[in-house]
Amino acid sequence: PWLWHHLGVLHREAGGELYLAGGTVRDLVLEKTPQDIDLTVAAGARQWAKRLALQTGGAYVVLGRDEDAARVVAQGVTVDFAAFRLGARTIIEDLRLRDLTINALAVGLDPLLKDGEAASNLDELPLFDPTDGRCDLAHGLIRMAGPESFTADPLRLLRAFRFAAILGFQVEARTLARIHQQCALITRPAPERIAHELDLIMASGNSHRAIRSMAETGLLWELIPELAGGRAMAQPKSHHLDVFEHSLETLLQMERIVADPGHWFPGSGESLAAYVRRPGMRRRLCWAALMHDVGKPPTFARRPEDDRITFYHHDQVGARLLEDFALRLRWSNEDRVLIGPLISLHMRPFFLANIAREGQLTLRACIRLLRKVGDFLPGLFLLAMADSLAGQGQERIAGMEQELADLYRHLQQVHRDHVAPVRAAKPLINGRDLIERLGLHPGPIFTTILTAVEEARMEGRITDIDEALTLARAIAAQTR
Repeated sequence: PWLWHHLGVLHREAGGELYLAGGTVRDLVLEKTPQDIDLTVAAGARQWAKRLALQTGGAYVVLGRDEDAARVVAQGVTVDFAAFRLGARTIIEDLRLRDLTINALAVGLDPLLKDGEAASNLDELPLFDPTDGRCDLAHGLIRMAGPESFTADPLRLLRAFRFAAILGFQVEARTLARIHQQCALITRPAPERIAHELDLIMASGNSHRAIRSMAETGLLWELIPELAGGRAMAQPKSHHLDVFEHSLETLLQMERIVADPGHWFPGSGESLAAYVRRPGMRRRLCWAALMHDVGKPPTFARRPEDDRITFYHHDQVGARLLEDFALRLRWSNEDRVLIGPLISLHMRPFFLANIAREGQLTLRACIRLLRKVGDFLPGLFLLAMADSLAGQGQERIAGMEQELADLYRHLQQVHRDHVAPVRAAKPLINGRDLIERLGLHPGPIFTTILTAVEEARMEGRITDIDEALTLARAIAAQTR
């Protein structure tokens, strides 16, 4: 009601047309609650926004450098104003210049604001739909609004797949063909804009389908050329898919797993679900799933003795390629440090599972893995589970998913019983003790000694200061 009141005052003062438009109308047609309010005026959008901000005490933000557009944030509501674009003289012309038909919708608010009627009359207002977007909404289709939609702003090539992923729609055939013809244009938008659209796809829950469609049109290879080398690249017989298809299948499996972690990790579902619910974590896990084997094409080889395919150190190479990709798209430092290690460490759960299968899993091996991976443990096992489910070749290890679930539960117990208590307690010795009691000079050996003492305490091999000093003395002697 407060917004209706202020818009009515502005409308009486400024006059002119005012429309509810774009995504706001789309969401209302879909019977969803819009996240933001998009308003369109013939001209002077920034003036409308400034005056609304002054009336409401809200924040005023200019949108774009060359556009007549601005944003007001007041009382927790975001209101965007935009003027008719690219010389359009009417709302119909403006809508025809938009990206997709489902966003080329508008409702004229003038009758309500002029007469001061209640907002309940909204259903009686005329709906402007020159590109038949309402029909596409009914049929679940993503269609370009006009033949120049993508050349006007090449980011729309990617936005088509973003809306398809978020809404669960299909991109219409002629629109896919036009994307295929013009996919090279996607390199023109700013990297931050591209990264934002890709992140929305990854967080949608339908990213695997969107990524596949992007690959079929060629758009994916323009955006992430690191994945292109995996097409038709054979893998060992533990896999049933080539490298790229395996990566895409891993993404699909990850989306299934994060939707219900407890199904795949009985007894650990609650803690894993809490991990997945962390801000941005679902998106980061999907990125890790898609990119986890990006290091395989550069490391592809065949062993001379048996012609077996190998990808030695592909995890480390993949982490470096991910870093290059992240820098290119100008990811945040937080994303880089949370996704990169998932790729560089993604083979560790399988290595430990192999040891456990042979009956040689020791407390020391578990503690060292926990110290190595730290807070990445839940993400690594979610990624390992998705990776395992995506590899269904003839020579795959039967029961691997059960092994991973059992191993994760065991590592949780080791952390709870051995690692966490030591981390929470005061260290038995510190650097000052090494200097004053053992006469050592500060240097890299201090890290070696203190790490060994902490691990020994976690294993229960030492329990007091004297035993810690004895171990430290022995390590110092061995080093000398």
